[in-house]
Amino acid sequence: MQSNRRNFIRTAFAGGAAAAFIKPSFALQSSMQNKNKASISVGDDHTQNIINSLKPQAQQIKAAIANRKVIIKPNNVSITTQLSATHADSLTGIVEFLKSICVSTNDMVIAESAASGPTLEGFENYGYNKINKKYGVDLVDLDQEPIQRVHVISDETFHPVFVRMSKLLLDPETFVISAAVMKTHDRVVTTLSLKNIIFGAPIKDVGFRWGGDSKKGARNDKPLAHGGGFKGVNYNLFQLAPKLGPDLAVIDGFQGMEGNGPVGGTPVDHKIAVSSLHWYSADRTALELMGIDVADVGYMNYCAQAGMGEIDVNKIEQLGEPIKGNIKKYKLSTSFEKQLMWKET
Repeated sequence: MQSNRRNFIRTAFAGGAAAAFIKPSFALQSSMQNKNKASISVGDDHTQNIINSLKPQAQQIKAAIANRKVIIKPNNVSITTQLSATHADSLTGIVEFLKSICVSTNDMVIAESAASGPTLEGFENYGYNKINKKYGVDLVDLDQEPIQRVHVISDETFHPVFVRMSKLLLDPETFVISAAVMKTHDRVVTTLSLKNIIFGAPIKDVGFRWGGDSKKGARNDKPLAHGGGFKGVNYNLFQLAPKLGPDLAVIDGFQGMEGNGPVGGTPVDHKIAVSSLHWYSADRTALELMGIDVADVGYMNYCAQAGMGEIDVNKIEQLGEPIKGNIKKYKLSTSFEKQLMWKET
């Protein structure tokens, strides 16, 4: 497994190390062609639900992947709270779908930098090791891989700050899948496919454990990327979207989270999944399904104003199940009113 993973990293960067951190033309063309489409699936089978959400765009997804390496990025904000994290059944659905469109499991990895503790410990806790054993999909700890220094801003000073981020997620030659969870959030109202990638990309030192016994001197760059406040977090999501927006968004709402997410919320049995080749269309559709007003989500408004996506959900073509009849109103975080600070001039 270790050998395969290293070969994957080496191959992913061969010929692409000097490339600018923007999407190559073929990826941009694919994204634009599928910009205003999203697919919704509803059902009682967790894994099949994910597969069904991807099927309507199977041909387009296969064309968009082409010969690129595939990185499946789960959301492991916690390494011990399953409700907050991407379920193994969701990842299994993605892998099974990719196999169905003839993507080799040798060309896939599941990669993450967990927020709260050792990434591979979280993988074991959530049963991802079984996916490795069954399919041969390698498990990658981004904290132990090459990094790139990226600028973000500080809410306090609005000065640029350097953050160490994963080169693998920034590499334009890879095909990044955001395997997100449908959750509310205590800073940006909700956390969906874009946020999963952008705040998963900053790395932490091996030996760092949030709220626990960290190795002396070990630090975590994720708080820096959050910008230190309700304005900075939204701005950083907006300004990093062109560099880190995923190539394919898969949002799992089989059991969503409401209230004080991203970790301390309560379950919502929604039994729904949303997929799109354009992250904005997926996230905008998910907001509607959660009964959340997009006008309250800062980075979604900034991105729409910059032409990154269609804010009018009625202009997004919905494949599969309709939005109407599948909406569940999610309770918002107790900090919701404070989160609206981004609206202040």
